[in-house]
Amino acid sequence: MRPVRKGRGARVNPTGRFERARVEPDLDALADSIASRGPFETRNRGTDGGVEAARAQGSAFEEPAIEVDPEVLRTRAIPDPSRTAITFNKSPDIPFDASLNPYRGCEHGCAYCYARPTHEYLGYSAGLDFETKILVKEKAPELLRRELAARRWKPQVVALSGVTDAYQPMERKLELTRRCVQVFTEFRNPIAIITKNALVTRDIDLFRELAEHQAISVSLSITTLDVELQRALEPRASAPHERLRAIERLTAAGIPASVMVAPIIPGLTDAETPAILQAAASAGATAAGHIVLRLPYGVRDLFDDWLLNHRPLRREKVLSRLESLRGGRLNDPRFGTRMRGEGIFAEQIEGLFRLIARKHGLDRPPPPLSTKSFRRPGGTQLDFFLG
Repeated sequence: MRPVRKGRGARVNPTGRFERARVEPDLDALADSIASRGPFETRNRGTDGGVEAARAQGSAFEEPAIEVDPEVLRTRAIPDPSRTAITFNKSPDIPFDASLNPYRGCEHGCAYCYARPTHEYLGYSAGLDFETKILVKEKAPELLRRELAARRWKPQVVALSGVTDAYQPMERKLELTRRCVQVFTEFRNPIAIITKNALVTRDIDLFRELAEHQAISVSLSITTLDVELQRALEPRASAPHERLRAIERLTAAGIPASVMVAPIIPGLTDAETPAILQAAASAGATAAGHIVLRLPYGVRDLFDDWLLNHRPLRREKVLSRLESLRGGRLNDPRFGTRMRGEGIFAEQIEGLFRLIARKHGLDRPPPPLSTKSFRRPGGTQLDFFLG
């Protein structure tokens, strides 16, 4: 077995699907190296090479490993030269049109993250690269200010983030998201935040100002209440109890807070839905949503590798349930079904969620966000109507 990377959700770094060149290990040389080494040692990066040689020598390890420079596993902040801050989408499955992602890549390292393949567009891997090479939009606050001040900007809800988590660990030091929230507060433009990190409570002072104008909502995403499972699935995200505590702090401060049970992993975490909703309601959440696991592109193999390493006895059940939800495949990209799935198991997941959400008063839609208080500092409301 490949070694678990401490603090990382992926164990491998496969070549991106857009790359023309692919690096493959020299298996013959690796086997010779293993044979001359003697007792097998599990080091940093695993490979399938030399397995037969290992078995022939009676190694206690199923699979030998080759070394990888420790620098590969170190988190790096890479400047992102983007010229715009706000992006737009036309997906009918997503409840917002505009979003802002201060970071590309995510240090949380969630093994199942649907955003992993986006790193392949940048020439990186959806595996370890996604959680170690984080592109930082250093000029995001300045770009955001310029875009909100432009006459062509029509006030609307902006999601933080639509792809990767705006409150991932790197944010604690860089405060890039906080500076963006300060800009939104200055313009009183409504924002909707979803995160797995309790760091979001750091910005309650800014959220209070937005809440006065009905321009803020925050959702904490919770996959499981099992701390051991959560650490394996989401190695650098906040623990479940910390996210629940964040909901408590937000609601106590008058900030609308909800819970997103996501992703629901059939055969692994689906039975936890009632407990998660009950805990969130007790913490003060006023609404709830859910998304069923989806495995686009390379995430399929990365998550399968995670199952093999962390939950091998559940692997067949999880994969077969996912296939039953997706028409015999592990992923169905069609709008309207990709977030929920189809079939009897999808109906069971949906029915259970709705029943328990109603029981705890979480079946109400979150309060609508308002653009009525939007302003352009230095201008007037008349400028907005004339612009």
